[in-house]
Amino acid sequence: MGVSGGADSLALAIVAASLPTAFGAVIVDHGLQADSAQVAQQTAQTCRELGLAPVLVFRVSTSSDEASARAARYEQFEQALAQTGAQQLLLAHTRDDQAEQVLLGLLRGSGTRSLAGMPAERGPYRRPLLELTREQTEAICQDAAVEYWEDPSNADTSYRRNLIRHDVLPFLREQLGEHVSEALARTASLAAADAAALDLWAQEAKTAHGTKLEELARLPVAVASRVLRLAAIESGAKNVGHERTQALCALGGIGVPKSKSAGPVQLDGKISAFRRSSVIVFTSTGSTTHH
Repeated sequence: MGVSGGADSLALAIVAASLPTAFGAVIVDHGLQADSAQVAQQTAQTCRELGLAPVLVFRVSTSSDEASARAARYEQFEQALAQTGAQQLLLAHTRDDQAEQVLLGLLRGSGTRSLAGMPAERGPYRRPLLELTREQTEAICQDAAVEYWEDPSNADTSYRRNLIRHDVLPFLREQLGEHVSEALARTASLAAADAAALDLWAQEAKTAHGTKLEELARLPVAVASRVLRLAAIESGAKNVGHERTQALCALGGIGVPKSKSAGPVQLDGKISAFRRSSVIVFTSTGSTTHH
């Protein structure tokens, strides 16, 4: 399991240590605070005292922005899985984290996929605490007399997630009631189910007909746009978000007027999309891929 030293991950460690299954811990020191190495070692010691084994500590160098830190952290998680041969890695995200994620998704305006929040399961990762609140994880630590670390960067509201945590969600709870996080988490669960169904439909449609515009026109826009996004990803494009998906839809006239230009739509530095006759094709450096 990933353990940061905060209340959520230490609560997960406490609960896991009480189970008959053996669990280990992965601690990633991002080196972003002066005492981060000390915090990592103290967290490792706490995990050992709880009976977790092995306890792995990785130090990484990364910038302070959330995306870079997350990428570095997951890279170490993958290394830990490979090193130990473990099949799963537990993460300690709570219902409050899920509520924050849904609000971030709303701000991105990227549709059902972004509203779905964090999945309980994806690949080797599991999030068993999505039904618990942060208040409950703190109580677990207090009951077990385990001290947890308060990351000072979590108080910096220049980060959008922290602004939502400290200002937006408290305001919503004050105005609408304490059920706000629960309602947002439920929205994530419902959106995830809808997104999974649409993704499956899109995969089946792509397998049957590729990116033929005549066939895409027969599909609901939500499905046809997913077919194009899926085709782009399978061609090697990275980070095909809302704006690039919309550009692909315009190229094919999916839900919007067809663009006069037949392309290219630049998806990243290596992959481009074109409209050729009645098919959307994707090209990479030195090759053309039809879908």
